[in-house]
Amino acid sequence: MHELPAFINELERLEERYDELEKLLADPEIISRKSEYNQYAKEMARISEVVFLYRRFKHNETEIASLEKTLTEKHEGEFLELVRNEVNELRAKNQAILDKIEQRLKQTETLEEKDVIVEIRAGTGGQEASLFVVDLYRMYIKYAQRHGWVTEMLSSHPTELGGFKEVIFSVRGRQAYQRLRWESGVHRVQRIPATETQGRIHTSAATVAVLVEPENAELQVNPKDLRIDVFRSSGHGGQSVNTTDSAVRITHLPTGIVVTCQDERSQLKNKNKALRVLRARLMDLFEQEQRSKISSERKSQVGTGERSEKIRTYNFPDHRVTDHRISLTLHKLEAILEGDLDAISDALINKMAELRND
Repeated sequence: MHELPAFINELERLEERYDELEKLLADPEIISRKSEYNQYAKEMARISEVVFLYRRFKHNETEIASLEKTLTEKHEGEFLELVRNEVNELRAKNQAILDKIEQRLKQTETLEEKDVIVEIRAGTGGQEASLFVVDLYRMYIKYAQRHGWVTEMLSSHPTELGGFKEVIFSVRGRQAYQRLRWESGVHRVQRIPATETQGRIHTSAATVAVLVEPENAELQVNPKDLRIDVFRSSGHGGQSVNTTDSAVRITHLPTGIVVTCQDERSQLKNKNKALRVLRARLMDLFEQEQRSKISSERKSQVGTGERSEKIRTYNFPDHRVTDHRISLTLHKLEAILEGDLDAISDALINKMAELRND
């Protein structure tokens, strides 16, 4: 038997814990205690991918041991050559699995600490779409509060009727990226708008983008690549809400990315917030370019990951939310809009693990 990696004991521990969690989640007493049940479900979702990979590794090891036993028996040369080739193929597969496991273990440790920037923009549907942006923003803020994450408003463009054309905010806390990363895409709402006199159901949409907020060491931006403009902040209808040039617009010349921040009265604060958003967008652009070059990584994603992909529908008349990527429908619309997103995020995390292991 070839030498096993140092982290094999950790994999054994994770598999034992996974089996223990399966029993706990099937226990009626645990099921009745919602907060405890949710805690175990989150832990299970977090370790499931590595456990599935390890189980595949062990299955292959059993096959290798059986084939190696065959090699010690007397058989014709051609048959032995076939067995040796199969052993070599299985060993190569297991080495690839171990490499992936090691990467996932390191990645999990890293992703635990990643902060994110969330951008929500109104899509089709006019004023109703901008009001839906408010609903989504509130949903994510409530979700963050449930997990003890810290949120900070970075930029917003309100409308006259109390909606948002765009809202950008940061989320900081353990597992923020892991649990929010699959929110990127088009969110669709079906409901009767307050302005609708005939009682007709309208369909509107908003686009969500979840970006990793890079550390300074991860992404350096050359000041020479930036054009920074300052102007007076504007409110609803374009009227000026400040007497000084505190609003900041930053253009990244090589890519054409433009970020505007005007919520703060301080020009320096707006500039710093705009730079944070710009760096996150640049990091996202770089990562998307890298993913497009790696077809195998593209296959492992839940959906395409494109911003134009319709991922979820919120249907008010039926009180249901459907995530189209995993064909999951929950008849708990009100609870979800109050930040109860764990059932969806856990299902997405588990589906991601399954697809990566196929």
